Amino acid sequence: MKISDGFDARRLRPKSPRNWRLRLGAGFSAVLATLGVLLAMAGTASLLGRAPMLGELNANLAASAIVLLLGLVLLYIGVRLWRRCRRRMRQPLALNMAPHLMKKHD
Repeated sequence: MKISDGFDARRLRPKSPRNWRLRLGAGFSAVLATLGVLLAMAGTASLLGRAPMLGELNANLAASAIVLLLGLVLLYIGVRLWRRCRRRMRQPLALNMAPHLMKKHD
């Protein structure tokens, strides 16, 4: 079937505004994940006793375990938020056609 010269499929798609909210959310979640990795590394290093610069964390086992768990939780939350924002940014836009023009399924 020949497509006419005046047909442009891009007109069927709605013009969407820029998704700065999702981009900022993805950036914030990447920062959260980075902070989670750093906290988890600090907690692990203090649990192993290899961190002389961490001061009080080296002496207190419970505090280093809390820092490790907090880092892992922040890492998990950051990765989940980042994936959610990226998925919503990449979501395909629906066609801007009236529902009564679509095929009828019995």
